[in-house]
Amino acid sequence: MTGTRKRLAIAAIGVIASLAVYGCGDDDDTTSADSGTEAAGDVTTITEGTLLVGTDTPYPPFEIGQPPEISGFDIELMDAIAEQLGLTAEYQDTSFDTIFRDVAAGQFDAVAAASTITPGRQKTVDFSDPYFAADQALVVAEGSDIASVDDLSGTIVGAQDATTGETYANNETDASEVRGFPEGPDAIAALVTGQVDATVIDLPVAADALEKQGGIEIAEEIPTNELYGFAMSKDNPGLVDAVDGALQTLKDDGTLTDLYQKYFQVDPPDSVLKGTTDNPS
Repeated sequence: MTGTRKRLAIAAIGVIASLAVYGCGDDDDTTSADSGTEAAGDVTTITEGTLLVGTDTPYPPFEIGQPPEISGFDIELMDAIAEQLGLTAEYQDTSFDTIFRDVAAGQFDAVAAASTITPGRQKTVDFSDPYFAADQALVVAEGSDIASVDDLSGTIVGAQDATTGETYANNETDASEVRGFPEGPDAIAALVTGQVDATVIDLPVAADALEKQGGIEIAEEIPTNELYGFAMSKDNPGLVDAVDGALQTLKDDGTLTDLYQKYFQVDPPDSVLKGTTDNPS
């Protein structure tokens, strides 16, 4: 790794959470459906006493492992929200490219999957207020001549299916092909094995991969100014309000800050602490 890229990579790990956002996801215009539910206090859920959460794992550091042995930033935060609501969070692994359609159809109560709040997705689901800010990253093999997105003309670029990284690669680069992969780590692995020339993926995920494995570099941080939110069905506005209330409590009492420090070694930015779905800071 060159001195410049090494410094860039270290900076990416150190300031990851203060960046203004990216997250998984592409615009997915699907429709919602009614589902049978039971109420837990003032909150309506599919099963009484349980908050059934759809997720897409692995996507470290947000989702680590597989249900029921699952952890990560998103999981710890959702567990804390469920506790505030007097519920027990239960996780169901599902594909990211169908996850918003699935929650809209009532297959689970909420989505915790490092999901960027986008206008396209808001046609399908409602989002909580933001809980994380991130950007994208251009990841290349160690020693690559690719130094920025301007160098992607004629290359094959990897990304996770249905993510904002895939959308960025398709719309903002001159890559000859954007090759989608089912999981984020698959897109990194494809880079290591030479299936693609570069990968566009969430910066926190890129930094995590860089820290844990060799052979890759973060060539460029891509400022996309995205915010993550927890997605829920439009048919359950009471749950959205309750999750927002619980999330605000966790912002106010320092729980969210503690989780930021645990996973990213920085404090959450104002865009997370003061932002709302309708009026991000």
